Amino acid sequence: MTKIAVDAMGGDHAPAAEVAGAVAAAAEYGTGVILVGQEDRVRAELSRHETAGLPIEVAHASQVVAMDESPLTAVRRKKDSSIRVSANLMSDDRVSAVVSAGNTGAVMATTKLVMGGLPVVDRPALTTVLPTQKGKPAILLDVGANVDCKPMHLEQFAIMGDIYSHKIFGVRRPRVGLLSIGEEDSKGNELTKEAFKALKRAPINFVGNVEGRDIFAGDTDVIVCDGFTGNVALKLSEGVFETFTTMLGEELQRTLAAKVGYMLAQNAFHQLKRRLDYSEYGGAPLLGLAGLTVVCHGRSNANAFKNAVRVAREFCERDVNGVIEQEFEKMGWTTPGVAG
Repeated sequence: MTKIAVDAMGGDHAPAAEVAGAVAAAAEYGTGVILVGQEDRVRAELSRHETAGLPIEVAHASQVVAMDESPLTAVRRKKDSSIRVSANLMSDDRVSAVVSAGNTGAVMATTKLVMGGLPVVDRPALTTVLPTQKGKPAILLDVGANVDCKPMHLEQFAIMGDIYSHKIFGVRRPRVGLLSIGEEDSKGNELTKEAFKALKRAPINFVGNVEGRDIFAGDTDVIVCDGFTGNVALKLSEGVFETFTTMLGEELQRTLAAKVGYMLAQNAFHQLKRRLDYSEYGGAPLLGLAGLTVVCHGRSNANAFKNAVRVAREFCERDVNGVIEQEFEKMGWTTPGVAG
């Protein structure tokens, strides 16, 4: 049985959302879960759920990393934090992956320190899955792990994103685009111009530059960028989605409240919200680590944690890390920073 560690103390709604999501995942998918956190609080929350026969365990961690805490401080001083204990469980092969909605910097720094990176990858990349007009997801990476990048890093991100799209979403030959300020080859800064040349040579289906407005069109399966740009794009998208759904809901109530078609419109509105709901996609896998960490939004609800456990299980069962290593070795890219 694939077993996943869930950092029960990381999110804004900890440990209620984490526990509810873990129980739902264990019940629906049969996935083993170890809830990591302050044991008395975790068990008190577990007592609110029907857990008889479910593969759920609890591992005690005395410390919690605050959302505004320095990642370096968390790594150095909180050796018994819920994210550190979770990472140790993965290092000891007691679990196959870690799911956390905690301080993103601390989660990335801790799991990288404990697990290390894949020997063929120079830098890990944080991915996210976005909805598109065509109903199929688009992968955006990096969205925050690497603020400053070199063209070589974007090439590695593209290859990892290509593998992730193929293995997890079943896209036979993912279309990979480079996020830039124009579709023409000559557009962009020095990083994107050099990365464009590298991606044209890479063993992927590179379709060229992609503008910000095209991310959600559904014509590209993987969009690559540096972590600074990706994080801005992700946070902007989240803000637009929330504003749009709020304003649309208000207008529907104002204009259709007295009409027969109100219920039909309301149903359509709820379906739209579900399509735009980040919790349906779970979390963002950190690609390139020797192990798997799925980073969730700090505001994640139970549904998001349930789906994050599902994503982690699928990632492990389909051996995405193994495929990444194989593909990089085929290219002769066996040492970080050295292309074949």
